[in-house]
Amino acid sequence: MNLRDLRYLVALAEHRHFGRAAAASFVSQPTLSTQLKKLEDELGITLIERAPRKVMLTPAGRDIAQRARHILSEVDQLKESARRQLDPEAGTVRLGLFPTLGPYLLPHVVPTIRARFPRLELLLVEEKTETILRMLREGALDAGVLALPLHDDMLHIEPLFVEPFVLAVPASHALAERSEISMGDLARESLLLLEDGHCLRDQALDVCQLAGAGERTGFRATSLETLRQMVAADVGITLLPMLAVKPPQAPNSHIRLLPFKGKPPIRRIAMVWRRSSAMAAFLLRLAASLRQLPDGLLEPQLPPAKAGRMRKVK
Repeated sequence: MNLRDLRYLVALAEHRHFGRAAAASFVSQPTLSTQLKKLEDELGITLIERAPRKVMLTPAGRDIAQRARHILSEVDQLKESARRQLDPEAGTVRLGLFPTLGPYLLPHVVPTIRARFPRLELLLVEEKTETILRMLREGALDAGVLALPLHDDMLHIEPLFVEPFVLAVPASHALAERSEISMGDLARESLLLLEDGHCLRDQALDVCQLAGAGERTGFRATSLETLRQMVAADVGITLLPMLAVKPPQAPNSHIRLLPFKGKPPIRRIAMVWRRSSAMAAFLLRLAASLRQLPDGLLEPQLPPAKAGRMRKVK
């Protein structure tokens, strides 16, 4: 048994197709198929159900593929640890971000990271929170930038910053003439929200519950940009995270952005990685760079003793 064959099995488990798995592994389909058959012969069990138009792993195949992922992750970490002993700030980092944060945060932090770590190769993956967490557990990502709270004992959590929400309303809306609003102003309002699976949806629902607001029925957006366009089209109102309305995002004359007075709803953003990661020391330095947002972009992370003064969105 060798690592190459385990990588072939993992590729087949992910792609469920011999041709696509072979292409992802940079080998021919006959080569991949032959090596997997040798792996089955060596183990003495059937790993793959072969059908004319469908490929499935047997229960044993799924179990071994999952174990192979962990083995390959450990091997990759071993290699990465050795590389970083030679040059601690070089190598590759695979970083996951969720869609309602990544496009709005990256323009502000990537230049700083590139200047601070010129030899670093930063590979960015944009996925929903649950997918990022799964990829972290499987070793497919080195770290993630996610919204708190997270409940996973295997992860180290490094707080980065607090991001307030603003209310986006059409220019014709009754609230549009306000300079700021209170949570009470949302009572009995119906908000446009994202579809299930987005953490921003859960955060917005928490705000709705606190304010006595509800969800606009019959509509769920697939992206933050869709929500923005629906507000501009006078379909309804929504909550937007602060970074999503800051430059380089262009203002929209059909939308009014209203800050909350007093205790604004917020989300807390953190960088997370496996506690067992061989890259932990370097990831701490990378998190410090992510925390260095441009002056005036957001309020700095509050110390724990004062954090309770702001309204927390779970």
